[in-house]
Amino acid sequence: MKLQSLLFSAIGVAAVAAPAGAVDLLYTLENSVSLPNIVTGYDYIKMQPGTSRLFIARDQDGLTVFDVDTQKVITTVENSQGANGPLLLPEYNRGYIANTDGSLSTVDLKTLKQTARLALDKNGGLNSAIYDPVTKQVHAIVGTRPKESNWYTLDAATGKLLKTTTFPFAKMDDPATDGKGRLFAPARRDKIILTLDSKTLKETARWDAPCNVSKVRFQARTNRILGACGGDTPSFFALDATSGKLIAKLPIGKGIDGFGIDEKRNRIVASNHDGTLTVIGQEGADTFKLLGSVSSQLGARMMTMDERNGRMYLINVAFTETAPNAEGKVQSSYHPNTFVILTYKPI
Repeated sequence: MKLQSLLFSAIGVAAVAAPAGAVDLLYTLENSVSLPNIVTGYDYIKMQPGTSRLFIARDQDGLTVFDVDTQKVITTVENSQGANGPLLLPEYNRGYIANTDGSLSTVDLKTLKQTARLALDKNGGLNSAIYDPVTKQVHAIVGTRPKESNWYTLDAATGKLLKTTTFPFAKMDDPATDGKGRLFAPARRDKIILTLDSKTLKETARWDAPCNVSKVRFQARTNRILGACGGDTPSFFALDATSGKLIAKLPIGKGIDGFGIDEKRNRIVASNHDGTLTVIGQEGADTFKLLGSVSSQLGARMMTMDERNGRMYLINVAFTETAPNAEGKVQSSYHPNTFVILTYKPI
């Protein structure tokens, strides 16, 4: 009997011992909340700085505001159908929302009421909007076009349209600002990054990107442009923001659409359509290493990071995809009432 007890004790110890080669978890799924939805997709999500409010652009379901601390919906803004890309500016008590019909909405951040909807582009939807603190201007950027991309520049405090600038690129994504008068603007299909004067939007430099660049961030403490690409060679990269020299390049998952930097933990995270979160560690200005890949959900491509605590919020909706056509393209149909908000906690 004593021998039998010893055997069972040994088995019990073995059962709870850490497996050989165990690795850090990096992030774990903390919450999953389901919301009703109709059969349309979604795009950008943004945290209102310094608050627990997450703004979710859900196309025909409108602009939903979600409290990440209580894990409950606050409201869906009235008449916000077609919401595609929120820009939140608490200093002006304004949120600017790029819409799929080519208009730009203004939302009062205190009341969460829409106060204006300005028609800007008649040739398709707006993709997103960004803010430049030097000029105190907002730039609303169109989605994919056959040949040219328009930027609509507005006064951030009033929403007044100031000018329209046309660039000779079919697809331009959100630029990054250095806060000193430069904008770094990616042209995805051309694999380049433009350096623009933020006052004039004139090109002052042009740098080759190592892949189809869609995400760029400026890191002031290192003077680096941190970015990510999709396409055939999905990658993270770092460039010197003075010379454009490539500092580092690492592989990431397929279908990136969310990109966050956790300065406290020295991590960079890419969220990908293939159901992964690629986590990269940073040491100083020039050293980057792949820490690992965390599983999420297939299709959970869009993510934002909570600067208060490093949590990440992803959204997803169930879908059915057709088989690829002769050009290799697929079409997606979304399932009703399958929308989820996923919270991932850093370890």
